[in-house]
Amino acid sequence: MKTYLDCHRCFLRQALSAARRAGASPEEQRLVLLQTMERLQSLAADATPPEMAEVIHRLVRTRMNDPDPYRQTKTDATEQALALLPQLRERVQAAANPLDLAVRVAIAGNIIDQGVAETFELEATVDRVLAQPFAIDGLSALRRALRRTNSILYLADNAGETVFDRVLIENSPHPVSYVVKAEPVINDATRDDALGAGLAEVAEIIDNGSAAPGTVLARCSAPFRERFEGASLIVATGQANYETLSGLTAPIFFLLQAKCSVIADELGVSQGAIVLKAPEEPTRTRATA
Repeated sequence: MKTYLDCHRCFLRQALSAARRAGASPEEQRLVLLQTMERLQSLAADATPPEMAEVIHRLVRTRMNDPDPYRQTKTDATEQALALLPQLRERVQAAANPLDLAVRVAIAGNIIDQGVAETFELEATVDRVLAQPFAIDGLSALRRALRRTNSILYLADNAGETVFDRVLIENSPHPVSYVVKAEPVINDATRDDALGAGLAEVAEIIDNGSAAPGTVLARCSAPFRERFEGASLIVATGQANYETLSGLTAPIFFLLQAKCSVIADELGVSQGAIVLKAPEEPTRTRATA
């Protein structure tokens, strides 16, 4: 997905937020904003929003000598989500179709996104998403794809959201490889964040070799790209994964909330809609052992 003009104001908000989290003085915040505007002038016309976000957040981390300005935010979000885990499991277990509800749970967790908003109402979002109709409903296609595969490559999004992913993975019929970032960027999940959410109990945790939001394949490691190319079923959560991967022909199911107007317009849905977007082309199949 390309970067739209409306994305630029979000880049500036992110730069200022990250600088403040890193303890920047007012003068340092001003310089970060000026440098961000300089970077925006050289942004390639076909760059995705996460590619620009990677540049901005590396600038802040380097300038402030802080490798993870969102560290405490991520810890707090994970703890908040873990407090809901027993309730989420109960609701899924009581559902007529546990897998369908677990998918909704994973989408509800996508509200934890410091790249889009500074605050969120987690419990209210869960109640809304579990009852809200899909604007794009790929559940039937996902069920068919699950019958044709024996493994899942699961692309994580944010810390805290990891707990909601865990609920879906616990209800998966196949082994899952859970993909996190190699280094901190915004509140995206790293290995430590996944471990803190208990993902090691239900999945193999790997990283993609990148510190860019979403999955910018050109920034990812060769081992991850090989896993990606060989995957017969990929679940990608969150807006950044959609922004970076939506143009590919690959067996990707996108799970997200359309939290900003740019994404909503791109998908042809209303802002706040919930989406499970199936691949445009038939998924690759792999023979079971």
